[in-house]
Formats: sequence, C-alpha cells, structure tokens
Amino acid sequence: MAIIDVFSFCLERKGRLKLKKLKTPAFLNTRLGFFSLAALLFWLKNLFAYHFDFNLGIENSFQYFILLINPIATTLFLLGIALYIRRTKPSYITMMVIYFLMSVLLFSNVTYYREFTDFITVNTMLGAGKVASGLGESALRLLRPYDIVYFLDIIVMAALLIFKKIKMDERPVRIPMAVAVSAFALMIFSGNLTLAEASRPELLTRTFSRDYIVKYLGINAFTVYDGVTTYKTTQVRAQASANDMKTAEDYVKNHYAAPNDEMFGIAKGKNVIYIHLESFQQFLLDYKLKDENGVEHEVTPFLNSLYHNNSTFAFDNFFHQVSAGKTSDAETLMENSLFGLNQGSLFTQLGDKNTFEAAPAILDQTQGYSSAVFHGNAGNFWNRNETYKHLGYENFFDASYYDVTDENSFQYGLHDKPFFQQSVQYLEHLQQPFYSKFIAVSNHYPYSQFTNDEGGFPLANTSDETINGYFATANYLDKSVEEFFNYLKKSGLYENSVVVLYGDHYGVSDSRNKNLAELVGKNKETWTDFDNAQMQRVPYMIHVPGQENGGINHTYGGQVDALPTLLHLLGVDTSNYIQLGQDLFSKDHQQLVAFRNGDFVTPNYTYRGGTVYDNQTGEAIPTLSESLAQQVETWKQDVTNQLDISDQINNGDLLRFYTNSGLTAVNPDDYNYKGSLDRLITEETKLGDKSTSVYSKNNNKSTVDLYKTETYKQYNGEATAEEPKTDEGKDDTAK
Repeated sequence: MAIIDVFSFCLERKGRLKLKKLKTPAFLNTRLGFFSLAALLFWLKNLFAYHFDFNLGIENSFQYFILLINPIATTLFLLGIALYIRRTKPSYITMMVIYFLMSVLLFSNVTYYREFTDFITVNTMLGAGKVASGLGESALRLLRPYDIVYFLDIIVMAALLIFKKIKMDERPVRIPMAVAVSAFALMIFSGNLTLAEASRPELLTRTFSRDYIVKYLGINAFTVYDGVTTYKTTQVRAQASANDMKTAEDYVKNHYAAPNDEMFGIAKGKNVIYIHLESFQQFLLDYKLKDENGVEHEVTPFLNSLYHNNSTFAFDNFFHQVSAGKTSDAETLMENSLFGLNQGSLFTQLGDKNTFEAAPAILDQTQGYSSAVFHGNAGNFWNRNETYKHLGYENFFDASYYDVTDENSFQYGLHDKPFFQQSVQYLEHLQQPFYSKFIAVSNHYPYSQFTNDEGGFPLANTSDETINGYFATANYLDKSVEEFFNYLKKSGLYENSVVVLYGDHYGVSDSRNKNLAELVGKNKETWTDFDNAQMQRVPYMIHVPGQENGGINHTYGGQVDALPTLLHLLGVDTSNYIQLGQDLFSKDHQQLVAFRNGDFVTPNYTYRGGTVYDNQTGEAIPTLSESLAQQVETWKQDVTNQLDISDQINNGDLLRFYTNSGLTAVNPDDYNYKGSLDRLITEETKLGDKSTSVYSKNNNKSTVDLYKTETYKQYNGEATAEEPKTDEGKDDTAK
C-alpha cells in the first residue's frame, strides 16, 4: 500500500488538521523543490541523531566538519532515484518511500546503539529475530519522548501532499538534470571520502570500528559498505568445502612440533592472565633514557625485574606478525594461532561470522576454565563485542563497566592505572581456573598522554615529538602493571596463576625509526631495512610463580607460536588442533618467523623486501651462494604456504568443517555481555561453598581495597595515593 495513501486515510479520518490557511513557497511545488526539502530535512535528522544519540568521539573541528557533510552525498543520491521517474504520482511516492526507509534505517540504528553501543550490520539485519529477542522487554525502555522527531517530518510532508499544500509537479525532471544531481552526489561523496582518508588513513581497508565509518561517511554509506564486504565474504565462504579443510589439516599435521617433555604441564590448572602491552617494543626492556642533565632513568624497572626473574620464561627474539589489523591481528595470532588478513582486520571483516577454535573455548571445553576480557574502550572497537563471542569468551568488560571520565582517559580509552584498578571488582568474581586478558592502552600513539610534569618521567630529546613521549607512556604502563601484580599477590591470585605479557606491535613506525636511531645506538645515516626488521621484536614473557628454571630464551619465534606454547605449558595436547604456530620450547621448532607481507627472519638471516641480510653484520648479501639461494627459496615457500593456509582457513571459514579436534563449535548466541557482573555473582551464590572465585575464597568479602595505586596530580607532578573506587550502584548497561 502506498505510504501517501496510508497517511491520507489516517489524516482524513482525524479531520483536525487546519492546513487551509498554510501557504508554502512556490519552489516546493516543483519536484526539485520537494526533493530539496526532503534532502534538507533528512540532513537535519542525521545531525540530530549524531548529537543526541550517537557518541562518535569528535576530536577536532575538522572531524566536526566531516560529520556535518557526511549525510549529504548518500541522501542526494538515494532520493535522486525518484527524479528519473517521469510519471508524477509514482515519482513522489518513490521519493517518500526512499525517505521513509532511510528514516527507518536511521532510527533502527539509534535504538540499537542505545542498547549495544554499536551500529546495525547486514548480518544483524538478516538475523533481526535474534536482535529483537536480545532486546526483549528492554525494547520499550530504549524509546525516548523526542523520538517523534525521527518520523514527524514524514507525517508533515505526507500531510502537505495529501492536502495539496504542496502540489505535485506534473512536469518530469529532465534526464540530464537527474543525472546532474546523481553526479553532484558522487562528487560530494568523493570529496567526503578524501577528507575522511586525510583524517583517518586506510579508513575502509583497516576498518578500526563501525563508529569510524559512520563518523566519517554516515549511516547510509556504512550500510552499503558493510553490505558489499558481507557479500564478498559470503561468496568466498560459499565456495569453500570440506576438501579445502583437508589441505589445511595436512599442512598442520606436517608442521606440528611436539611439546618439550620437561615443560609440558608445568602450569597445569593455573589461571591464565594475559597482559597486553600496547605498542611495546622489545628494546624498551632494560633501556635507560638520559635526561637533559645526562642522568639515566630506567624506563621499565618492574618489567625488567620480571624479564630477569627465574620464574619468567622470556623470549628476546620474539616478533609481532600483524598487518593492517594491528592490535586485533595480535589477538587473532595469540589466541588462534592464525594470521590476520592481508588487507583489513579479521576481527572486523570475519570475526562475527567465522568459526574458531580459540584459547578460551579450548580451555573451557577441555579444562573447565571460565573466561573474561577487560578493556577500557568501547566494546565495538575492532568489533570485539561480536568477535569475542565467536572466540568463546564468556565475559567482556568494556568501557561501559568502567568509570571513564575526561580526566582519566584519552581517545583510546581508560588509562592503565584506573583500568587495572577498576578491573579487580570484576576479576574477583570469576570462577577459577580462569582465562583472562587485560588490554592496556595508555602506551598508544601519539604518546602525548603524559607531559614531564604529569607523568613524572622525562621526555626524550629528538626532532620527533612522537618518539619523545614514547618512553614516558611506557614508564606509566610499567608502573600500572606493577600495581596490578601487587594486587595479585595480596589477593592470593598470584601463586595460582600464569601471567603472560606480550607486545602487540611496534610503537615507533618504520618511517620514524631513523629519528630513533641514535637512542638505540645506531647511525641515522646508515639505517637500513635490516634495522627496521629487527625493530619488530616485541616482549613475550610467561611468568609462572614457583618455577625456578626460567630465563631469557634466544629462540626465534612470533605471535603465531604463542597459543601452542601456552597450551602445552597448561598440559593440553594440541596435536589435533588447527594451529599454524609451533611450541617455542619444542625441539622441533623451526625458528622461521613469517611477516604478513611475506618477509621473514631466521636466527642467521633476514629477508626484507627481496634483499637477504646477514644478521651478524647487518649487511645485505649482494650475491647469494648456491646453497644459501636454495635455502632462501625454501624459506620463502614455507612462509608462503603458512600464510596461504591461514588465508584459506579464515576466508573460507574452514573450521566449520573440522571435527577432529573433539571440540564443540562455539555458539555466539550463548553469550551476552550485558550484566556480566550480576551473572557472576548469581553463579557464586548458586555454587555456595563450591565457588572458587577470589571473592568466595575471601569469605565473601571484596578484595578491592587491597588494590593500591599511585597517581600523579595533573600539571604539578605531585605523587598522591588514590584509593580504589567501587562500582556500587552503577548501571553496567549504561554507555
């Protein structure tokens, strides 16, 4: 039924609209005039939603300008479709239908965002029934009195047409004019995209967050983009078969490295606590920064103490292997032993679609572990709020669970000290043994979070401000981790846990490395790609309290090796799992580290951009011997095979065909990250004396007060002790 006819029936029945005296501008009685009115109203409606319902994190006037223009192009283009229709009534009806559908899409995103702090994807639309059931009785509570704004304009425009206060123009719009409108819309979109890429490079290839695409391109453009990527993914997935999985299975079987008998099971039954060291490179360990007076300052004294501790198994030749997905790629590698995608982020492109056999699911099904992620940023950044469900995480405590203010956070979330401090109120309720991950963020580009006075640590003195602040933010991270360790010891968690600390990716990019050269004992003028490759080392430390045979291991490895290494320490047999890495303690470990672009490093040689370097001299080898040339080709083929198998598994979602692991496929519908604390407390109550949470072990008393933190007063550098704040009375669904 035509929308105009529906409104006509409703309005005529009411009979109370007094529109006879209303006069409208003559321009509105043309098709282009009505088109312009609709475009203007929908633009204003978008801006209303941006201001009142979405939290898009506008950081400067340039982003605000982009936000102002981003609804224009798609609005003109979509409404312009009606201009190609020559018949009068069908043209106006088409325009109103398109306007109505765009309004429904906008309002649907508004209500969905209020509940999930996220935007609706095509997959979400296809599973609309699940979304509705997920909202349940809370659906009505999502509505606001001012929501009438999203549909009042439709009623008014329909009434104006019905009562002929706006007359339908019988003259069709000439095709050249309609084409000009479409071309103008495309031109605006091109300019919009150019400005967006200037503010956020690789916006559409890396896809950090759906927030970013909406902020820069608008709701309509996001929906189209998500539809295209979903279609591409679906096509590749549809063409995959169980035979493809057999190829991957054969590769993994031949690549498998048996565990070291002396190390297998040394941490069996212990809690796992992953600490994500954001943008933290290996060279920071044991590094001392000289201030302007020549006085040396140890950047990471606590992490250094762990690095050299006999209970720590540390690796000094451990490399990150991420690509455009950066932090999310590191999570993919560490917890799945699969690489990220060659372009874009696996988390955002496939994370909410694929089948995985990830660490939390493996430990849950084989060892009875509970699981949780802690992160003081928006849950939909990198699509974590959906991907974690597919990985098998039972709980995800994102920014909505934390007291985040302008004073204790920056653009990437809650600062590390308050983050760790506020996390323990949730950690203490997890049933042991548990698998947990804490994603710290303060040591993140642009490293300007702390000045000398605010952070209490000197800045480096180079021509690059980014490098200058890198050491101060790393020092802040170090202190934050130390305070968290102190809590673990006081609460009784320390002795029963294995703590894994890892760097996710570089902190100083290749383009800035020359400015860093002198600080790491190198010459800026002689810096080469070999040096860039060596700078990709990141920390990897496995701290097992009670062990005394730890130390610094010089084995070459990468993030893809982390999962089999950890699982073997926990006494889990991985021989039937699809994992592309190898146990770092295994005697069969290959020591060939693949980078996502096909480059690689080995203990003796580095292959970078087609050039082979000698690791001892750092010099390029101009002419390879026949034997070395053959070995390099073998390594290149091995690297290519590993990356290709990973892409086949991910792009084809091949793990849905795999059953030999004995694991049950994770059902993401089993997880809901709203109200996690209430569920944990309910579980404690239900278990009673059998509850193994720290809270229960502490005679049902909170351990939050055991957490002590020292913070620096802003601007004056005066150290003060800050007592922990509880989350009592806070609505954990609010965001």
